[in-house]
Amino acid sequence: MLTLHLAERSPEAAVLVDGASVAAVGPYDELAASAPGARVRRWPGILTPGLLNPYGPELLEATYHPDPREADTLGTEPIGGARAREILRGDPARLGASARRGVQRMLAHGTVAVAGELRSRVVVDAVRRAGLAVGQRPDRLPGPAALSPTPLILLPRLVQGGPARFAVFDVEDLAELVRRGAGTCVATVIGGRLVYRRR
Repeated sequence: MLTLHLAERSPEAAVLVDGASVAAVGPYDELAASAPGARVRRWPGILTPGLLNPYGPELLEATYHPDPREADTLGTEPIGGARAREILRGDPARLGASARRGVQRMLAHGTVAVAGELRSRVVVDAVRRAGLAVGQRPDRLPGPAALSPTPLILLPRLVQGGPARFAVFDVEDLAELVRRGAGTCVATVIGGRLVYRRR
């Protein structure tokens, strides 16, 4: 089934998706005319190729993402440093579930690819199952590790026949995305599937 994604602030960069691939990229009117039966998804903001987060190991192996059932004792925000090491050392089985929750947080920030050497099999599995691409880590990391790292690293532009992997952010333009960060994500698509949608 064909799906046509349109973001209000970037109608010239609509994306027609066929399965897991990009069937076409271009102005919404042209794509809609070429595929009149396509399902249309309309989003606020701008459609981008999505983000590469270079802090894969730091966010998925060295950070603990609490289960919502642990909110009373651990809170809801990611835990790093010595406290994370203590939690994970006390119960190594927690790493896989934490990594899956961390991947969900990354998807909610428009991340479609991660970088950095992942050493834990359960973390690699979480990344693979989510469909995240694995990219090259930049030589210099500006730090600190974050779900919305500075600077944001956009993937190369979408092309016909390429993977249907992108994110939509509720901002006016790229300058506002840089200023406000990846927390403005409203939708993330990987493999042609909508893997995150802000409610």
